[in-house]
Amino acid sequence: MDRYAGALEEVADGTRQQERHYQLLSALQSLVKELPSSFQQRLSYTTLSDLALALLDGTVFEIVQGLLEIQHLTEKSLYNQRLRLQNEHRVLRQSLQQKHQEAQQACCPHNLPVLQLAQQQELEAVEHRICEEQRAMDWKIVLELDRKVADQESTLEKVEVAGFYMTANLQELML
Repeated sequence: MDRYAGALEEVADGTRQQERHYQLLSALQSLVKELPSSFQQRLSYTTLSDLALALLDGTVFEIVQGLLEIQHLTEKSLYNQRLRLQNEHRVLRQSLQQKHQEAQQACCPHNLPVLQLAQQQELEAVEHRICEEQRAMDWKIVLELDRKVADQESTLEKVEVAGFYMTANLQELML
């Protein structure tokens, strides 16, 4: 009798899993309908079904949650680094402006045009340096985020989630 009860439980579990698979597949199909047609064509029924099967196991959710946490921490860190750089630049501009004002107040009137020209050149050089530093920081941020995307792709590929693999192709990344 116990043998039959165990067999019935296995059948019930299988039925529940199949129902859950169909629910997930239906939800994925609904999501795909919201995508541009060029992406819809590339997501076959088989791919969606494989994704739904992968989602049946909570492991994929845990992995994605971990990747999401890492991404958020990275984004926050990069944002804070950029804010620090912007604050340093603000302080630099303020101190330069104060230095220029003090120099102009101490300058003889007949030397003022020469001083102002030198100060304008100094200001332009500082602004150029600030622009270059911001560009370098933005480039660093983009590279770091690209690295995180590659890590995410690699991780999902290693656990064999359908449709995930390492690529540098922008259209593939968007998909």
